[in-house]
Amino acid sequence: MSNFTTTFQNRFNNYQNMKKITLFASAIILLSIFASAATRSKKSEIARNLDIFNTIYKELQTFYVDSIDAEKSINTAITAMLNDIDPYTEYFPADEQEQFRTMTTGEYGGIGSMIQESARGVMISEPYEGSPAHLAGLRPGDLIVMIDSDSVLGWKSDKVSERLKGPNGTMLRVVVNRPYVEDSILTFDIKRAKIQIPSVPYAGMLRDGVGYIRLTTFSEKSYPEVREALERLLKDGAKGIILDLRGNGGGLVESAVQILGLFLPKGTTVLSTRGKGVLNEKVYKTSVQPLDTKIPLAVLIDGASASASEIVTGAVQDLDRGVVIGNRSFGKGLVQSTRQIPYDGLLKVTIAKYYIPSGRLIQAIDYSHRNPDGSVARIPDSLTTVFHTAGGREVRDGGGITPDVKIEYPDVNRLTYNIVRDNWAFDFANRYAAAHQSIPSPEEFEITDTIYEEFKRSIDPARLNYDKVCESAVDQLRELAEAEGYMNDSTKAQFDILAGMLRHDLNHDLDINRKNISPYLAGEIVSRYYHQKGEIINSLRDDRTVDSAMTILTSPRYAEILKK
Repeated sequence: MSNFTTTFQNRFNNYQNMKKITLFASAIILLSIFASAATRSKKSEIARNLDIFNTIYKELQTFYVDSIDAEKSINTAITAMLNDIDPYTEYFPADEQEQFRTMTTGEYGGIGSMIQESARGVMISEPYEGSPAHLAGLRPGDLIVMIDSDSVLGWKSDKVSERLKGPNGTMLRVVVNRPYVEDSILTFDIKRAKIQIPSVPYAGMLRDGVGYIRLTTFSEKSYPEVREALERLLKDGAKGIILDLRGNGGGLVESAVQILGLFLPKGTTVLSTRGKGVLNEKVYKTSVQPLDTKIPLAVLIDGASASASEIVTGAVQDLDRGVVIGNRSFGKGLVQSTRQIPYDGLLKVTIAKYYIPSGRLIQAIDYSHRNPDGSVARIPDSLTTVFHTAGGREVRDGGGITPDVKIEYPDVNRLTYNIVRDNWAFDFANRYAAAHQSIPSPEEFEITDTIYEEFKRSIDPARLNYDKVCESAVDQLRELAEAEGYMNDSTKAQFDILAGMLRHDLNHDLDINRKNISPYLAGEIVSRYYHQKGEIINSLRDDRTVDSAMTILTSPRYAEILKK
């Protein structure tokens, strides 16, 4: 499941509106300080701006009509300053570093479950297989009512997550409201454990002797997990390898270099970084003994493949080590490093840009050049530069990695989007799992006519909101015709006929979109019984990109692509 997270803050009451103005002024001063430093300002200019900021803040603390929370206001100013630099430079106070450590290590202490917010509250969305949450019996859809002696109804997911986490071996009590079962208020006593989020949720053999590895992040544990999976596939006789990096937003650069070392000769240059000063210039070479430098390799990417994913993909492409299949990657060519700052703070700061073996930079957005309104835009294709792979193939910089073989997918329509976004598929899977003890294996399970009809009946038309584009377009055209004087009795009659022909019918819309909705529905149901691994296995049954990769790896086309 995708889980992309955004923090919304709605903290201001009447008197805070004035406070907001003063904090914004503070942020502007800090921005000017940073901008000056970024352009190598004179020390006198930096000192002057710091003095101005310091004086303004002292004046506010002394004379402002209401008290000002020093920590909160300074953090607001810091955040505003960093947001104007790039999205990747971030400040983490001492009490907000847990999530950052989890991202880099893949470990945390807790119950081992994803959670999500809903209209009813915070609920369990996916317990990790084998985790304390899973072993205790928590299920997707369980609404969290209490943690220990505290009611959590009305809490946000970040506050619930903070309470669920804790030192390895400590106990907590979780009370949930389980939908679709009798005696739905259930209590679980759970012992927290060290949770290791797997980087490789699934690896296995597909048809025609092709091995498959799904890699979801680049953490400290990613290299050993990929190595173990690759060793097993080679032992099983794999004739080609698919490395699936779709949806992988990146992680540690060192992890990417190590994984490249499994497929390239030891000592191969795969990356260089260039920053401000020689200390931030570095060349990365593979340092481990490879497992196989010849086996046909396909790397799968999409628009969410970023950072370390693009380092691996770009090196494979530039060195002609394999073919890249899918859609153009995100385009993040900036390197971050962490710096310890006073009072146990942590600053993650962009220190360099990275260049893959051909010499190209794949950064899609130049944050140092902004539009007059402060916005930024992707580098247009017309301004990109041609580079060449080791074998002479043309590749371009800017805007991510363009695949060797592009796979076209239809856009997700509004009905399918709303079915997934508003948890209709998620909720039906919970209902289905409560009524069915088992389902066929992930390789065999499919959405039958019976299941789909049951799903359709589970939807309340009064609560399903989706954009009825045709009806809206007719209404807008009718308004334009009236405004421009084209509306008469004849025109009105024709509009009424057209509106009747294009009036949406939910049952009809669900039927014609069954092919689009069924994969999401199947994934949700399978995950209730076989977790993330089963969901991935089931999705591979009808995966256009994987099918294309298998065909290419087992045919002469693989060599033809690399010789173009």
